[in-house]
Amino acid sequence: MIRLNFIMVDRTRASYIREGEEEYLKRIKRFISYKWTEVKPVKITRGISDEEVIRREGLNILEKIEHGDYLIALDKGGRQYSSEGFASLLRRLSDENRGQVCFIIGGPLGLSEDIKKRANQTVSFSEMTLTHEMVRLILTEQIYRAFTILEGHKYHK
Repeated sequence: MIRLNFIMVDRTRASYIREGEEEYLKRIKRFISYKWTEVKPVKITRGISDEEVIRREGLNILEKIEHGDYLIALDKGGRQYSSEGFASLLRRLSDENRGQVCFIIGGPLGLSEDIKKRANQTVSFSEMTLTHEMVRLILTEQIYRAFTILEGHKYHK
């Protein structure tokens, strides 16, 4: 069985999103073990370009990745899945014994090109731009939904 590691820049600040994350993480725990890893954000200030902020945050993310991890970067340019397709992806990764699967979410400016290149694949939840905090909530809900699909529960209907 795979283990999940959610690696993201900064903490969730909006209480209503944090409550949703906590609810879905509690539900996910019934199916799988996971880690919730928050990396230090780089302060966005004048004198530091957006590219430099993203590059530094990418280095902070890389420090949390272990050898052999399977990396899934969340980015609007990634592949989109149906809920059933996403469940199939998780089953395939489990069947292939991928070990730890890391879902990587950048900060407000996104992910560095180094992270996107290092990722085994890139996934998008929408062509629309979503806040990095909202993506966390959607990801936790979709992972829970994927496991209910795989277990044959009716939640996903």
